[in-house]
Amino acid sequence: MVPAELDLLDYRRRVHALYARLREEPDPGRAFAAWVAERDDLFAHHAQSALLPEDRPRFTGLSYFPHEPRGRVLAEVQATDRRRYDVPASVGEAMAFERIGLARFALGGDECELELYWLLGYGGGLFVPFADATSGAETYGAGRYLLDTVKGADLGMSDGRLVLDFNLAYNPSCSYDPRWACPLAPPPNRLAIPVRMGERHAARGPDSPGSP
Repeated sequence: MVPAELDLLDYRRRVHALYARLREEPDPGRAFAAWVAERDDLFAHHAQSALLPEDRPRFTGLSYFPHEPRGRVLAEVQATDRRRYDVPASVGEAMAFERIGLARFALGGDECELELYWLLGYGGGLFVPFADATSGAETYGAGRYLLDTVKGADLGMSDGRLVLDFNLAYNPSCSYDPRWACPLAPPPNRLAIPVRMGERHAARGPDSPGSP
């Protein structure tokens, strides 16, 4: 029997490989389609799927908003005073991060800002969560993730700016199984606007309408 840790390692390896392909794909629409297909396959078939075991037999895919070309933005990164955050988690103790900068960008004509967090643990990693005006209704109430580089979710840089694609915003694993411990979006990363891009509230089953 394969140890669960090696299954988790394989899952993360596949996510790293997926985002490596996305960074090389010049067409954001094709990148989105590839991301959707790979995530659906991982959720449906992988031993480390975030779905509860009883939810897997009826799973037919995750639910997404339609692709929005304006959702891919290049953010100017600005320095800020560094600050430690003990970010609340869905279960267990808070997780330690440090604010390392601000990402500023326009999204659908609105000027936006998100704090950038660095994991204060072995190896570190960039983490960019957010919540928005859809949180708790159309999307997961505790927010979604844009980047989590320690787990492979990394779109890189372009011309010195940070690549963010809100079409690739995804729910934390705890939205499917409460046993997962997931850091939540801190108050500074709550956008006032609705972001109808990326993953919606829940996986769809055979009796619920699908989405692109």
